[in-house]
Amino acid sequence: MSGVESSPGDIERQRPQQSPSTLSPNDNTTPISPHSDSSRLSVQPPPSPARSLDGETLRSRSGSFRSTSFSVRDRSDSVNTAVGKSEFDTEDALIPDKGNEQDFHVENNPFAFTPGQLNKLLNPKSLAAFKALGGLVGLEQGLRTDVAAGLSVDEIALDGQVTFEDATAQTTKPISRPVPDQTVQATEREVEGQFCDRLRVFRDNRLPERKADSIWLLIWKTYNDKILILLTIAAVISLVLGIYEAIAGTSSVDWVEGVAICVAVIIVVTVGAANDWQKERQFIKLNHRKDDREVKAIRSGKSVQISVHDVTAGDVLHLEPGDAVPADGIFISGHGVKCDESSATGESDQMKKTSGHEVFQQIVDGTATSKLDPFVISGSKVLEGVGTYLVTSVGVNSSYGKILMSLQTENEETPLQVKLGHLANWIGGLGSTAAGLLFFILLIRFLAHLSSNTASASIKGQEFLDILITAITVIVVAVPEGLPLAVTLALAFATTRMLKENNLVRVLRACETMGNATTICSDKTGTLTQNKMTVVVGTWGCKTQFRTSDPSSRYGQDVPEAAEIFEKLSKKARELFRHSIALNSTAFEGEEAGKQTFIGSKTETAMLVLAKQHLGLNNLAEERANAEIIQLFPFDSSRKCMGAVVRLSSGTYRLFVKGAAELMLARGGSYLCHINDEGLDSKSLTTSDRERITYTIDSYAQGSLRTIGILYKDFEEWPPLESKSLPEDKNAVEFESVAQDMTWIGIVGIHDPLREGVVEAVAQCQQSGVVVRMVTGDNVTTAQAIASDCGIMTPGAVVMEGPKFRQLSDDAMDNVLPNLRVLARSSPEDKRILVARLKHLGETVAVTGDGTNDGPALKTADVGFSMGIAGTEVAKEASSIILLDDNFSSTITALMWGRAVNDAVKKFLQFQITVNITAVILTFVSAIYNDNNESVLTAVQLLWVNLIMDTLAALALATDAPTKSILNRPPEPKSAPLISDNMWKMITGQAIYQLIVTFVLYFAGRNIFPSWAQDELDTVVFNTFVWMQVFNELNSRRLDNKFNIFEGVQRNFWFLGINAIMVGGQIMIIFVGSTAFGITRINGAQWAVSVLCALPCLLWGVLLRCVPDRRFGVVFHACLHAVSFVLRPVSKASAVVLSPVARGLRSAKRFVKKITGRKQKQPADAEVDVEEQQPRDEEQAMTMPMTPVSPPPITLTAPN
Repeated sequence: MSGVESSPGDIERQRPQQSPSTLSPNDNTTPISPHSDSSRLSVQPPPSPARSLDGETLRSRSGSFRSTSFSVRDRSDSVNTAVGKSEFDTEDALIPDKGNEQDFHVENNPFAFTPGQLNKLLNPKSLAAFKALGGLVGLEQGLRTDVAAGLSVDEIALDGQVTFEDATAQTTKPISRPVPDQTVQATEREVEGQFCDRLRVFRDNRLPERKADSIWLLIWKTYNDKILILLTIAAVISLVLGIYEAIAGTSSVDWVEGVAICVAVIIVVTVGAANDWQKERQFIKLNHRKDDREVKAIRSGKSVQISVHDVTAGDVLHLEPGDAVPADGIFISGHGVKCDESSATGESDQMKKTSGHEVFQQIVDGTATSKLDPFVISGSKVLEGVGTYLVTSVGVNSSYGKILMSLQTENEETPLQVKLGHLANWIGGLGSTAAGLLFFILLIRFLAHLSSNTASASIKGQEFLDILITAITVIVVAVPEGLPLAVTLALAFATTRMLKENNLVRVLRACETMGNATTICSDKTGTLTQNKMTVVVGTWGCKTQFRTSDPSSRYGQDVPEAAEIFEKLSKKARELFRHSIALNSTAFEGEEAGKQTFIGSKTETAMLVLAKQHLGLNNLAEERANAEIIQLFPFDSSRKCMGAVVRLSSGTYRLFVKGAAELMLARGGSYLCHINDEGLDSKSLTTSDRERITYTIDSYAQGSLRTIGILYKDFEEWPPLESKSLPEDKNAVEFESVAQDMTWIGIVGIHDPLREGVVEAVAQCQQSGVVVRMVTGDNVTTAQAIASDCGIMTPGAVVMEGPKFRQLSDDAMDNVLPNLRVLARSSPEDKRILVARLKHLGETVAVTGDGTNDGPALKTADVGFSMGIAGTEVAKEASSIILLDDNFSSTITALMWGRAVNDAVKKFLQFQITVNITAVILTFVSAIYNDNNESVLTAVQLLWVNLIMDTLAALALATDAPTKSILNRPPEPKSAPLISDNMWKMITGQAIYQLIVTFVLYFAGRNIFPSWAQDELDTVVFNTFVWMQVFNELNSRRLDNKFNIFEGVQRNFWFLGINAIMVGGQIMIIFVGSTAFGITRINGAQWAVSVLCALPCLLWGVLLRCVPDRRFGVVFHACLHAVSFVLRPVSKASAVVLSPVARGLRSAKRFVKKITGRKQKQPADAEVDVEEQQPRDEEQAMTMPMTPVSPPPITLTAPN
């Protein structure tokens, strides 16, 4: 069958009728569900029908995103606010957009709608399209799904077809299909070929991956270098002349050099491309792991967890605070759902969602306004509330998917890559200058002797080409193209290994930045602690204490057992306690690891376990089904509490509130007493009563317990007369207007044990010079007790509360920060201010967070760590690294690998600059000294050296795994130079030794070894030079003054393998590469001389490490200043002389471009000075308002 052909006019005429021959849209798709879904809360406002609340949990750290920068609107304003009949005119609502016509036609479509028609709902938000598609009921029928039971897990291929007319002719009344009382966890598809028709028509929720470059394309990109191309041209010309000489009989081997150079270029290019190829595939694997996550859906009437990639049109998904919406859809039901849609619309306002049933009913009744918003946009963030929605568009068809498809670009260069790029240009410039000077000197000498040269023209041409090739080869050797490669390889290796150690790196720059972190601002719950909470002690009313039998309880036998206290409770008191826990909660019963348990916030599940064990909570779903919940107040981090309003059987209303104990006590006006007597008696809270309860709270907090206070208040009617309503919903009551003068029920102390290894990890951080600060929402006593247990509290440590901290002036804050270790009762804004101020003081700040409200702090920090298990999607997208195990100890792993990346680059830098200096000077001096303008190192030999010191050395030195000893040093400040004094000491020292050895062998070799021929001596010089690089590579494995250069070398198989290739290649070159490399085979004595002259590099390295860095630095910098003083006048004179020439060249270049009509392109790799940009970034961070975080997912791709 073909796609939909009906006109909008036909839709309007047929909607009121029900076709008797309509195929049931749920045939073969949804099971019959006879049971009611009472595991979810049912929110029932008095003036409207019941609405199902389908969310699972409101995390204690992921509640509503409160900020003064938000202006809350009633509904979406993405459509015009003017109300009129034409606003919902369906005549043009489903007309295809130009260029998208193919999305409106699907062959053999068993559904009523095409992807193009569904896209019209949100391109932009269109209530007219929603009306044309029959509202939520029409979408349900047309997509052959069930808004209550979701898709059937047994669906494969679909029989028959639902026509557009049949789907849109449904009534406005929602079809009631309750969900079975069962919740399971499933992550695998259960049926082979599942949803084959659905996936064919609507696709799954994947975006096409950026196609990785083929190995041939990478080879071409690597070869597409001006210097290599110039060298190849010269080699080809040399080859042609050599062949001509061979044919003419003048020489039979001159062509070999041209072939050898071409082969060497091919090898260098191929090896470099192979590295890039392997690197890209590592990043693709990381991308796949980063993008995949699990979402909560309803299938076959059961709540399941599925991969975000398996979501398709017709699925019913849950919404809860902190979720990143994975696909476009229509809101079904829920309570107080507000979304941040700035990632899609660019607006930061909260958008409150209205049920699709309610919106369509108002459209039919003629009472609808264009402010109604049932649309859920992919890529948006759920700020507060819970509910469900029907998926209509996924993957490339979704609105956010279309945006991401247009944004699939490569990552920016990391700061270290930018610095190394500048350094490589600087080094390459010096090498090019040396090569140019060498070329002109040799050329002048060549021209001076040209008149007396009696050789043939071809031989003269070959001599000139030899000069040119030598100069070009010096440039090839001098340009350190391996520097950017080294940092890329180090990052690729580190991120791959970090993933195995529970660190998923989302932003590459974070990996290298973490190595120099100076402070970590850590969350408490779930990071420092296990997030396995248990109620261990409590107090009902003002005096009645109890404790559980949990062995972790620190309370003595003088506190009665919980069972003993609860047995004496009156029926009404027991019911009150049970309802205050069970009804004022968003956790629910389900299965985890095959066991029945409570799922949701760990604080709530701990209290539900208490209710189940001691308060007669047999079935949570049944308890909620028997209650009539009127309004929910989701957990809010600013007020540290949540609430629920329940209609009692007597017709009155009861408000339950629970939250931070000391804050809840301030809302209390009386307390519950005589809990063992019938009735609910209460007394006014006197000053002494408040002091007693405060003492209890402090005693629990000193025992490292989280304290939760519980209150209630009865009302004769709802909304109460004296209450205030919310601006966006007149039926919803403002929390602060009713949550005062309440009755204190009691307090519970919840124990959350420290994670294993946290104490050691904190100690390790402190030993590494990294200050650990704890930022938590708990009260100051609990926070200080846990900080002491972790070892965070140090002598002179300062503990502050968020409200006091935020009132400090900048100067006072700067004075406090060095000693601040704990920030308690902190809001997200306090956390952001703390991070921004620390950065202002020059600190490199890492932050851990798991909630939606942690987004601003995670983005402000240099490195943001989010929690992979407990973290919300907003927190994950705002972070740089995801801790897959939610463990603080994993930050130590990131710290170690971050330092390893920086060390790997410095090791390679130290090695390569040494080779650069030695090779360029040796080639320069020997070529000038030689009468035939020939260097002791031929072009082919230099290319072999270039292969060793660039690609192979980068692989060997970039793959050293970190050891614990890497933490035994303080972090480097941001102002630290890339090359330290210690590195310069080793570079200059080794370069001096290598030059002395090679010059002695070259200039005095015939006197020392008179029996050796010149070609044998040249071969020994080349062999010695290469072996010195092999031994110096071992020296470069250490950046400090310790002597053990072999530490951990046996565990680095890459290093061992690469060195085996280097040594084996050198041996093979000496034995079989005589013609190509311009050498001769040497005997055992000459081999011994080569190795024994190179081996002292190791001993020389030991002697250099004995020289104090400080004394060397004084001499070295004095020499630099002296050279600079001498060269400065020369540089200025050269600038004056050459500036007219440079201006003329630039003018000529502009003229040529103007004539040819080519526009000047902006460099793709335009570099920003990181050092200058940073203060501006920090200043912006200090003044940045607290706005919703909505960065698009970052695609890790291999940087060019």
